[in-house]
Amino acid sequence: MHDPAILSSLHLARFKAEPVVFAAPGRVNLIGEHTDYAEGFVMPAAIDFATLAAISPRSDGKVVIYSENYKEERSFKADALPAAAQKHWSDYPLGVITILAGEGNSIPGLSLSLLGDVPLGSGLSSSAAVEVATALAVTSLIGVSYPGPRLARLCQRAENEFVGANCGIMDQFISANGAEDHALLLDCRDLSFRLAPIPASVALVIANTMVKHSVAGGEYTSRRAEVEEAAAVIARHRPEVRFLRDATVDDLEKWGSEMSPNALKRARHVITENLRTVAAAEALIHHDLAELGRLMAEAHVSYSRDFEASCVEADTMVTLAQNLPGIIGARLTGGGFGGCTVNLVERAQAAEFAEALGASYATETGIVPQIHICHASAGAHKIATSVTA
Repeated sequence: MHDPAILSSLHLARFKAEPVVFAAPGRVNLIGEHTDYAEGFVMPAAIDFATLAAISPRSDGKVVIYSENYKEERSFKADALPAAAQKHWSDYPLGVITILAGEGNSIPGLSLSLLGDVPLGSGLSSSAAVEVATALAVTSLIGVSYPGPRLARLCQRAENEFVGANCGIMDQFISANGAEDHALLLDCRDLSFRLAPIPASVALVIANTMVKHSVAGGEYTSRRAEVEEAAAVIARHRPEVRFLRDATVDDLEKWGSEMSPNALKRARHVITENLRTVAAAEALIHHDLAELGRLMAEAHVSYSRDFEASCVEADTMVTLAQNLPGIIGARLTGGGFGGCTVNLVERAQAAEFAEALGASYATETGIVPQIHICHASAGAHKIATSVTA
């Protein structure tokens, strides 16, 4: 995470007002992909990449948003915010502010500065970090407090309803509710969750394939539609099944022939992934790292073959990791179609692992990856910082 004092100083210099600073982390999902919108289970961890948001009031009735990453400032009237996205980086913070206004909150003039180090397009949820940091900053300014799960839901609505990305709740939820040194098993139906401790001896090694994806793209949308198609077929026979969370592999054996071949494969992934995710949380809680690694390997095969959301580069990255020192488990993480792999590695061998993986991946693909050794971090929070003019 960037030094909050840097953003505080930038904000003070630009807006002539000392800000309050908040941080919201990105995330890596250990297991449970494309299960969240099927009201299933996911197990992410917040990581030590984050978006920082610095905020201060202003008296001219404007909402002014500045991104240090993009070196760009946008200005809007607080009482006449845009009703639709403009396909611009500002859609994410602006969407959150618009949703908060729609909840009956009066939005005053404000200056908001953003600075993040969550790699864009990597599958580590840079957009959710921006949304949650913005939500925490703006609600603090207007004197409103939402519980973490409620804040996450509002941020998800900003992405669904304003930005137009049909994402589930996972990314915003873990950013708002993560815990230091823990993964979080989330039930996406009722937003209940359970923390699973990550041993101090285990490192999270995140390897960026350098292949960019977009969750707003057509591949994500088509996969979700296929998941919903499969659920609808099963519901014709079992009306209580509204989502694949309630379906079983036996249901696919009985009625899979009524689905398109793609819908059948997507459903098989989602149904078995839910089972794996719950089992993986139990393995982590009981310190059964061998079982956790086995489940991660199964999850990647399912994600690649049944959900068809991997790519040659990601499959290569996962395969190369299997034979390296210290590996516990490896798989593609995030929305798919590129992005990062997550590798659970014995901490004592993490540096050696990262160096070897980077070298072998570059040799195999001709692409030099970005590899980061991370740990599970806390969720969104206020940062104590002060800048003297």
